[in-house]
Amino acid sequence: MRLPKLITRLRARDFDPVMAARVSLIVLGKALTRLWGRDVMLYNGGVSFFVMLAIFPAIAIVMGLYSVLSDPAVVAQQGEAVAQVMPDAARLILQSELVRLSTAPPTAISVQSGIALLIGGYAAHRGFKALLAGLSFIHDEDKPRGFVGFNLLALAVLIAAMAALGALSAVFFTFRILGETFELRPLRGTLWLYSEWTWASTGMTLGMALIYRWAMSREPVDWRASILGGAMAAALCIFASWALGFYVEQIVQLGATYGSVATVVIFLIWLSWNVNAVFFGGALATEAELAMHARRVPLASEQSS
Repeated sequence: MRLPKLITRLRARDFDPVMAARVSLIVLGKALTRLWGRDVMLYNGGVSFFVMLAIFPAIAIVMGLYSVLSDPAVVAQQGEAVAQVMPDAARLILQSELVRLSTAPPTAISVQSGIALLIGGYAAHRGFKALLAGLSFIHDEDKPRGFVGFNLLALAVLIAAMAALGALSAVFFTFRILGETFELRPLRGTLWLYSEWTWASTGMTLGMALIYRWAMSREPVDWRASILGGAMAAALCIFASWALGFYVEQIVQLGATYGSVATVVIFLIWLSWNVNAVFFGGALATEAELAMHARRVPLASEQSS
């Protein structure tokens, strides 16, 4: 009964599935064209470099906070759970750093956290600046923000991203603690709720949708286009993690070429693919908004009649 009603509604709205598929392919093609620009590769390299520079100081900062408030070994275990969304070879870097910091003296961790706050804050701010600059370039922003406004925007996005990451992590680990420690499983049977992949994809979709809508342009991007771009970016990031892990483990061993630095190479490739996914999400949001705007604006012949 529901299918005929859906078909009736689509016909009432003059929905043409062939035209919809054609428009979708055109939008995807134009989004890829935006992504393949020469300057986009430069932004990709800049974001990947500063993320690489910021991620380990960020771990040291978190471990420093836990050394004051709780046991550093707890955050090491939680960090290993979050790292499940990374390819195995890239995950080794993060896990080894977590193990090293969890066994270090609290005083040493606190000192390292103070230094890491300066290095990580600088690198993270520069990374978000490169990300927003790349998205503005992809969006063809004709009214770029001034120096002060752009730096303040990057700082606001950085703070918001850290706060959102902390909130999502707190909720996720609360579910895990309640489920595993106290055997409280009100949502028993929904195993996807306890999956790192679910929380990672949901958080990235919402976070990137907000960035596409409010930070990619002076004028807010259409929320439907922003959510579409965020969902695509999240899906591509998850796929990149799976595909890179499968490629390295099942098809080719990069250690034969890169030797002892193969793990670092894999980590950099993973970062680059994820940044490309974020940029493609921005390009898709831009093209989707243009397609929606073109559909809303009537033709000149229709206006005259």
